[in-house]
Amino acid sequence: MNDMLFKENDAKATMEPSRSILTVAAMALAASLLAQGPRGGAPRPAARSLPDGPEKQVVQRVCGSTCHGAEIVAGKGYSRDNWTTVVNGMIARGAKASASEFGEIVDYLAKNLPPRMGTAGAGGAGFIGSGPDDAHIVDPAAAERGKSVYVAECITCHGAQGRGGPDGADLVRSLVVLKDRYGATIGAFLKKGHPTQSGKPSASIGGAQVIDLAHFLHLKFTDTLRSGPYSQVINVLTGDAKAGQQYFNGAGGCNKCHSPGGDLAGVGRKYEPAMLQQKFLFPRTFGFGRGARGASSPKPVMLKVTPAGGATVTGVLAHLDDFSVSLRDGAGEYYSWTRTPSLKVEKDDPYAAHVELLDKYTDKSIHDTVAYLETLK
Repeated sequence: MNDMLFKENDAKATMEPSRSILTVAAMALAASLLAQGPRGGAPRPAARSLPDGPEKQVVQRVCGSTCHGAEIVAGKGYSRDNWTTVVNGMIARGAKASASEFGEIVDYLAKNLPPRMGTAGAGGAGFIGSGPDDAHIVDPAAAERGKSVYVAECITCHGAQGRGGPDGADLVRSLVVLKDRYGATIGAFLKKGHPTQSGKPSASIGGAQVIDLAHFLHLKFTDTLRSGPYSQVINVLTGDAKAGQQYFNGAGGCNKCHSPGGDLAGVGRKYEPAMLQQKFLFPRTFGFGRGARGASSPKPVMLKVTPAGGATVTGVLAHLDDFSVSLRDGAGEYYSWTRTPSLKVEKDDPYAAHVELLDKYTDKSIHDTVAYLETLK
């Protein structure tokens, strides 16, 4: 097979007629459905807009130019850590911006779209692209009150963590709980009658008690998904800093590329310990420094592709596997080739050494190294 080189515009121009017709028809159908609104002719609800703020234009430009409109986040509500996770997902999918701009985006989202405590039927904050938009937001104080109700009436059959047992269902996987919002479906279920530990009618559990119980059960659900307090970092500074320094300069080989007085100067002051460990192990991770604005973005993987008898093309990796390779050059042009024995592909991954070390690290070497890096202030 001959080497294949084409640009995006060329590929579009050579699209088969039948495929073009189908594409146009699908686009027309989608536009028609959007215009008509839901079945029955009811008007579509007005699109949510982003709150005003000094970084709003940056959010619209960066998020809206990747794969969706920026307004997809309107109505959501997360903590700063969760918004950072969302931004990391954007970067992994190709979002283009400077480190400071990504910092501005997280600042804007955390300030204007914080977690929201809802009431039954109110809009909530499911993660983008996953789950309902009215997801139940746990109130820790209410969950603690709900724990008392659970211990008194439910724990014998359903277990301490709500995972069920011989005489009770797994409430973490229960559709009644999963569909519940602030006691709405749990309360309706209890009103129908259900055995309780105390022997009193389950229908007598109502009002604030049901809402508190709902908060507790949703807390057990989020804990199971590792999004609750059990997944929060408590302390990662458990290693020996002196041993970490020896590993840095010895077996780890870190000093071959890094210097405590050069690129790592002040790194212990820049990052919190948990983020410092994350950046050490997975340097492609987008992370904020102390005070949020000291953000850093990963370096790109570069490719140099040379077809047989053709000119070499250099750019940022877009895709690479056993069958094809693609990149974008400095001007933003997209190139793609079918991989053949005559096609020369050179990959320059700035984090290749870190990837190789993942198979060599021990728990001790990780903790010792992080303890040492934390001293570089």
